[in-house]
Amino acid sequence: MAYLFTSESVSEGHPDKVADQISDALIDHFLAFDKESKVACETLVTTGQVVLAGEVKSHTYLDVQKIARDTINNIGYTKGEYMFDGNSCGVFSAIHEQSDDINRGVDRASKEEQGAGDQGMMFGYATNETENFMPLALDLSHRILKELSELRRENKDITYLRPDSKSQVTIEYSDDNIPQRIDAIVVSTQHDDFADDDTMLAKIRKDIVDILIPRVVAKLPEQIQALFNEDIKYHINPTGKFVIGGPHGDTGLTGRKIIVDTYGGKGAHGGGAFSGKDPSKVDRSAAYATRHIAKNLVAAGVADEILVQVSYAIGVVEPMGIFINTYGTCPFNMTDGEIAEKVSEIFDMRPFAIEERLKLRNPIYSETAAYGHMGRTNEVVTKTFSQPTGESVTLDVELFTWEKLDYVDKIKEAFNL
Repeated sequence: MAYLFTSESVSEGHPDKVADQISDALIDHFLAFDKESKVACETLVTTGQVVLAGEVKSHTYLDVQKIARDTINNIGYTKGEYMFDGNSCGVFSAIHEQSDDINRGVDRASKEEQGAGDQGMMFGYATNETENFMPLALDLSHRILKELSELRRENKDITYLRPDSKSQVTIEYSDDNIPQRIDAIVVSTQHDDFADDDTMLAKIRKDIVDILIPRVVAKLPEQIQALFNEDIKYHINPTGKFVIGGPHGDTGLTGRKIIVDTYGGKGAHGGGAFSGKDPSKVDRSAAYATRHIAKNLVAAGVADEILVQVSYAIGVVEPMGIFINTYGTCPFNMTDGEIAEKVSEIFDMRPFAIEERLKLRNPIYSETAAYGHMGRTNEVVTKTFSQPTGESVTLDVELFTWEKLDYVDKIKEAFNL
């Protein structure tokens, strides 16, 4: 029997994502000047106020207020009428030094023997239903909001958009888990005030359906374009008005969009957030590593859909274990346990090995903090960072290394594919 599955996304201007982006901007600045920095930074944003809290061990000094303000302005909160803007908001820092009790479990005489920064389990997932091996409903939800952000920044075809927005896509699947059609699309976007609410709602609906969606569809592969039809149910700003938004409309906190950040409800999640954590925290690094494993396994043909779990104990070097679930889609005679055993031989899952393999001790995290940490484009970019002393550093860094298909040949050889 056919079934429906839904995933959502939120924009860079959503209050929780504002908090994530500030936390990850701090991570990037610490790592740019001191690669060995240990950071766990949480951010709270509300009407006219930013609160920074967390633990840091680093040899560098940063102007955290300026970093927060620059991040907010780059998102688009630059007007006083938003009741939250980078130039006038208050920024309070309660960041202090990392606990020695935590640090002693991580730092070792040999970097290779670095222990896990915390206990917990992390999951990676991949499916071959999209070109980037991501669940389709989430991929479309992200694409809708990224395109909406482009329209806002262009300020040409649609001129009333504000930074806060959300999307949701519902897809009908067949019995054999193949996407058949898009059943419903939800878009809620913050906007400037209109003189007439009915005129406002009609215009926003028309612009979303006639301008935004065609731009999204035009960038999709043909097989995904075919899922769009005239029968899609659109729910555009269902409450009727969305002028008050962002941190003024809803307090934002780091780490509250962990499903948006990962797989949209597909696969599984271990519960740990990513943003604001340096790579010694396996909540982040091991989640990236398991995505890397899952994606390469699916690309190599081990299965059509794969979930990978790894777990750790704080201060312990080796993981507690690796679990694989192929959902019965493995095309050859091998159990999930046997696949997990081979995966353990191919991928070194010690924390330091993950950091080295995926180049995680680099300032690569600001780009992850909106529109998902997974399914993104692997590329090299040039970034410049500055300190209050006037010192600056320019670095070429590789983004989204966990999205590389660099282990496909090794996997094929190991599995005789």
